[in-house]
Amino acid sequence: MANYPQLDDCSGVWTLKQVHDAVAGGYWRNAGSIGLFGGGASKTSAIDKIIMSTSGDATDFGDLAVGSFSGSSGQGIASFTRAVMANGYDGSNNLDSVEYVTFASEGNGADFGNTTAAGYGMGACSNAIRGVAGGRNTGSASNIIDFCTIGSVGNFTDFGDLTQARISAGVSSPTRSIFAGGTTGSLVNTIDFVETMTTGNAVDFGDLTATGHSHGTASSSTRGVVAGGSTPGEVTQVQYITIASQGNAINYGDLTVARSHLEGASNSIKGIFAGGLTPSVSNVIDQLTINTGGTATDFGDLTAASRGSHPASNAHGGLNDGYQGTRNINLPYGNIVRFGGVSVGDIGMFNRSTLLQTVQISTLGNSTEFGNLSANGSGTGMSSNTRAVYHFGNVNNSTMEYVEFQSKGNGADFGDVTVNRQNLGGVASHVRGVLLGGEEPAGSEVMDYITIATIGNATDFGDLNEARGNTAGLGNNTRGLCVGGYSSPNYRDAMDYITIASAGDAADFGNLVTAASLPSDGTGGSSTTRGIIHGGGAGPNYYNHIQYITFANTGNTTDFGDATSNVQSGGASGNGVRGLYGGGQVVPANKQSIDYITIATTGDAADFGDLTSGGTSVNGTSNCHGGLQS
Repeated sequence: MANYPQLDDCSGVWTLKQVHDAVAGGYWRNAGSIGLFGGGASKTSAIDKIIMSTSGDATDFGDLAVGSFSGSSGQGIASFTRAVMANGYDGSNNLDSVEYVTFASEGNGADFGNTTAAGYGMGACSNAIRGVAGGRNTGSASNIIDFCTIGSVGNFTDFGDLTQARISAGVSSPTRSIFAGGTTGSLVNTIDFVETMTTGNAVDFGDLTATGHSHGTASSSTRGVVAGGSTPGEVTQVQYITIASQGNAINYGDLTVARSHLEGASNSIKGIFAGGLTPSVSNVIDQLTINTGGTATDFGDLTAASRGSHPASNAHGGLNDGYQGTRNINLPYGNIVRFGGVSVGDIGMFNRSTLLQTVQISTLGNSTEFGNLSANGSGTGMSSNTRAVYHFGNVNNSTMEYVEFQSKGNGADFGDVTVNRQNLGGVASHVRGVLLGGEEPAGSEVMDYITIATIGNATDFGDLNEARGNTAGLGNNTRGLCVGGYSSPNYRDAMDYITIASAGDAADFGNLVTAASLPSDGTGGSSTTRGIIHGGGAGPNYYNHIQYITFANTGNTTDFGDATSNVQSGGASGNGVRGLYGGGQVVPANKQSIDYITIATTGDAADFGDLTSGGTSVNGTSNCHGGLQS
């Protein structure tokens, strides 16, 4: 197989097959790929920078706010744009602090948050979305695994446990995080792994060729490399594993100098190993070709001799998932479709109880399981094109959780609402989510909002025109509507509207043709111009009415057509062209099927498929609804 395209040294035009072969073969690489080594013993807070596609001495990048060493062992936590450097030891204390830098902008570290436990020597892994850290010394060896979302500052969250408590080294592909070797107090050769975008305990992978600790690591998207270390004396040995399989490591090369406490960086071609103990502190940087191994060659020198730095690179194996334009239906974030002149996603997501399930909106078919939330209730969902946020809708629970559309997995803590309530509506633009009304258990006029990309608590937005629960939310990128609802003893036909970008009280928009409590809710049932209200109920009566509004004009709803059944309390999703309405309550049972319509036309709904788990109190979101299009 020809080793192209290589981006930094290619010319001409390549075919999609050539791109596919490069990605599948694990040799797609980024031009000008950057490696960083932050802090470390002797170097304290300085961050060194190398360009991995060339060779030469490291240059100054900036400084960490807190100098430390032996923070993370392995290839580190980094996306294409951001490096995250966590934990360590400052000479007196174990640290739980986390800092980040942006690869494109040389400069100093900024506060990111904290890990779940202070310590040093944790195995650090990542793909383009999530960083995972396994093990550490917290005073004694620990089996902690915790994780962060690299694009959003905030504290780490518990992931699960290693197979044994230890200090370890980490290496990753786009799907797996691997933890290799280390010490429990005694040296071990254990290798275990997790699927990066899930949560849970690690599983046995195999064994290193020998017991040891303080290895350096590097990877392509297919092969993980473990170099050097102490067994207990320093060694030159380099070994590899095939990440997608399970099995023991294979010896296939040597460093130029035997050393431990070294750190790694990589692109899909080169593994880079910097600094360490020989047993004196070293400034050596070696390079090795990942696919072939052999004896490493000299790359250059660090700005100062160092050991136990925080490593990171913007082209390591966890990021080498290929050309970003080749995404397709088989990937977890869905097919790319065209809408409104821009490319958007195609994922519809529904939660019933704690179960999250997804569909590809532009096709027909049944949902598939995505992951789970930690609790359930009569809440709501809000979403950007990358993230869905759910409030459980429980007067005893203020929590919101989030998931990333690009990766299947369970919900993680987002923050708290301002007032605990249930049976509320939600609406979102690409920046903000707004929670609308609800019950405390009496009707509430409260609206609060979140910034979807930033983990944290909700903030007061303003008040509805009247307190009510059992509401639905829908909107485009500018306006959000709170639709219908119930405030004892009456069902409401009112619709209030807000400007999502500007906090303030709601204003009157118009009225529903038919008063409706618990219609199918969610911003997903909208395009940039039109919002859809599907079904609903008043007392013992459920409706099959579908109504619509035009966002730019205030006024009453207009008849659209009929749903496939009389239903209330379903969830709405959509891609701006097609609206989906899943689950809900029907007489005499709950609904499992999904309806669909074409938003720009009028007419009756048709059958799309079935939810894995249907029923009442379904919430819907999508990564491509009308609130995300400008």
